[in-house]
Formats: sequence, structure tokens, C-alpha cells
Amino acid sequence: MSGKIARCCSRSIQALVASVLQKETAAFAPPLVPEGTHQQVPPPNKSEIAIAQPKRLRDKAHLTFVASQPCLICERQPSDPHHVRYAQPRALGLKVSDEFTVPLCRGHHRQLHQAGNEETWWKSLNIAPLTIAKALWEQTHPKSASDSSSINQADEHS
Repeated sequence: MSGKIARCCSRSIQALVASVLQKETAAFAPPLVPEGTHQQVPPPNKSEIAIAQPKRLRDKAHLTFVASQPCLICERQPSDPHHVRYAQPRALGLKVSDEFTVPLCRGHHRQLHQAGNEETWWKSLNIAPLTIAKALWEQTHPKSASDSSSINQADEHS
């Protein structure tokens, strides 16, 4: 309702004008959902979803082990554990699983993040980071490495 009508009219007239405007508007733009049929849909139970979401494993001891290794490119130490981003599907605010980490010195780690396309960056250096990540994971998780197929699946993706 315009400010001029609101200033000069009483509340009962304002209510009448608002009612008329609402009816006129409804004639031109019916509601998207007919009245009485709108229902609250509960969120889906993720355990019942047919497509499994990849697990994001976290292991501080493994990250410490990866950081103790020399940089894959220049063999400098210390190094940072780099999470190979294309190993798993993207998720908001989540890194890939710690099983997909490789050691990079601070300089190469920064260079990689600035490069844009990580997969192309690794290919230009002729390095297969997922193969190396798998070997490092097997060193810290000898039992689960043979049971886990997630790294093998990521290798097939790249």
C-alpha cells in the first residue's frame, strides 16, 4: 500500500484496501501451490540414499607421516601434506580424505594451488600423485590398504 493512502486513511479503510488489492492480485497471479495441498516434506534419510557418498577419512598420524617425507618434486624438507583435490568428488567445506595426501614443500604446495587445474599440473611433471598417496597410505595402514578400494577407484578416475 502506498505511503499516501496509509497516512490519510483510518486502519479499517487500510484493511479494506489491502483486502481488495489482495483479491485483485490473486486473480492475476494464482498461488503456485493450491491452498490446503502444501505439505512439509521431511529431509531424506541419508542411510537410505542409493548413491553412497565417499567417506572422508581423517588420520593425524598419517598426515604427520606424510609431512615427514621429502617433497615429491625437489626433495626438500620440511614438507606439507597436500590433499589431491581431484581424488574424490567435491563437497562444500570438506577436503578429500587423508588417504589422498602427498608431501610437497611449501613453495611447490603454493605453486600447485595457484596453478588452477591440479590434474594438468601433476601431468606436466610426469608424477602420479594418487599412486604415491596409495603407497604412503599402505605404509601407515597395512591392513586397511588391502581392504580399501577407494584409492584404486580414484586412480581409475584420473
